[in-house]
This record gives sequence, structure tokens and C-alpha cells, in this order.
Amino acid sequence: MNIGTLPVKPEVLLAPMAAVTDLPFRTVCEEMGVGLTVTEFLSARALCEGAHKTLKKLTASLNGRPFGVQIFGREPESLDKAARMACEVGASLVDLNMGCPAKRVVAGACGSALMKEPDLAQTLVATVRKAVPSHIPVTVKHRAGWDDKHLNAPEFAVAMVEAGAAMVTVHGRTRSQGFSGKNSLDIIRKVREAVPSHIPVVGNGDVVTLLDYVRMRTETGCDAVMIGRGALGNPWLFRDIALWLSGQPAAPAPTIAERRRVFLRHVNLVSEHAEPKKLIHEVRKAVAWYTKGLRNSSSLRDQHTAPTDPKALVSVTLEYFDSLCQGLPC
Repeated sequence: MNIGTLPVKPEVLLAPMAAVTDLPFRTVCEEMGVGLTVTEFLSARALCEGAHKTLKKLTASLNGRPFGVQIFGREPESLDKAARMACEVGASLVDLNMGCPAKRVVAGACGSALMKEPDLAQTLVATVRKAVPSHIPVTVKHRAGWDDKHLNAPEFAVAMVEAGAAMVTVHGRTRSQGFSGKNSLDIIRKVREAVPSHIPVVGNGDVVTLLDYVRMRTETGCDAVMIGRGALGNPWLFRDIALWLSGQPAAPAPTIAERRRVFLRHVNLVSEHAEPKKLIHEVRKAVAWYTKGLRNSSSLRDQHTAPTDPKALVSVTLEYFDSLCQGLPC
């Protein structure tokens, strides 16, 4: 799949997720074979105002890997400047968030609220398209619609393409659903049918296994799939998809030793790139992700009993993985 002139192989992307898709997490997913990663969604206004917390999240991938930057807002001037800032740090594409259902975002008439204002949404896409170099694709991520009575994703997607979007990503839920209820593959299929064939359409929502990926591609005809929550603690999903797409045999499930190795890689990246005051919080998240579902792991996730020093928490977690391997093939 190409987004403009940007190749994406394999055809699977990491979704932008607040407080999740930081540089360490993106790096782990890249090393597991994801086709493209995207930063956390960033407020255009905050970037323009120089907010330290937001600027710290505007990070290029390591080793020159391509990456996208997602921004949100409703003011053309701030989106113009934020898009230019994304290009300055080396972004391979700029994605506009028109799908976030969070109350604080919608309260500012941003995110999925823009699906109720397609004319303004077109203006924003056209503004960003004009602001960035011609070889940098501008893309849009949106939802099925505002609610069940306003399922306007197909016509909204077409409008975004007409304004200059080189790709659209569709989450098959409405804003009113949030992350509950059923993700609609039907609405994603309708978007694929409505948008010109040379423009990639990416399906998003409820893909947590290789079978989910295959079903999404098969039933919607989408050109690629964007995975979010399904990758938490399971970056091997990207490896499995890459193997399937290349026609290779499926890999076995990750062993305890493999979980331990990737956990250690993740927390080492966190130690290198996270602010010291946030280190324990980020390590706790990694512990929760990589030990979820494993025997007797709840004590590691209990903040009342687990160590509060990052190094100590990493140490006891590694010991926990080792204990699972005693006397067993790992």
C-alpha cells in the first residue's frame, strides 16, 4: 500500500493512542514489523503555544524509520503551524484527528465533533495540505458518524479526499458509542466503496488477533488495518500479520522468555526517553501489559504492594518471568 508516495509494508498501522503510543511503545512495535506508527494525538493549539508536555510527544522514530504525527483542533491557523512543526521533526505524514470521542475533546468541538461540520473539516484538510510539502501526505482518521442517526462516514470520507486527504482511516463506531458496543465492518466497507480506488482506506476497531485482521480486510475490502488496543502487551500481533501477508507459516505464541525479552527492551527504552518523574508510571504500564493473563501476576500490578522504585519494579518483574520458567520449557 502507498499513501501518496509513502510505501507502507506490511499493510498494518499502529493507531495513535493518548498516553500509549510514545516513542518506546512505537519502537517496540516497529521492531515487531508494523508498517507505520503514529504519535499520540497532539493538540495543535498546545503545540503552537509551546506547551512542554505536548512538545515532548512530538518525537521522531529512531533510526530514521518513517512515522506519522496526528494533530487535532478546529482553528486553521493553529493546524497550519502544527503541521509545519510535524514536518520539521521529520514526519512522513500528517494525520488529522476527526474521530476522538473523548468528552474534553468534543467539548471543544474537535475530534469526532468535526463530523457534524464537514465544510469546516474540509477547510482544515485543505489548510494543512497547503501548509506541508507536496510529498508529505495529509490523512484523516474519523468515525462511523456522530450517532446511529448520523452515519455519514462515506460522504464525510469523500469530502476529506476532495479537500486533499491522501488516505482515510475509519473506526467503525459512532462517537456516541465511544469504545462500547459493536464495531461496524459494514460502514468501513461503505467508505471503501465510496472513496476513489486510488485512495487507501484503512479499517480500525476491535482487531486483536490475526483472524480479526483477516476478517477486517476480507469483509470490508480495506487496504490496510490500524490496530490500537489490540497491540497493548502484544506487539507480536504485527509479526503474525507480516508473516501471514508474506505467505509464511504462523509463528508460535511468544514464550515466557520472549515476553521477558520484549518487556526488558520496552522498559530500557522507557528509561532512556521518559522524564524521570514519569518513569515509575511508564514502567507500571509496561508491567501490566506484558504480564496480563499470566499466572500470579496481579501482585505486580498492585500499586499498594509492588515496588515504587522503577529499577526495583523491573527487577522483581524479571524475577517473576524467571520463576514461571523454572522446570518448564520457556
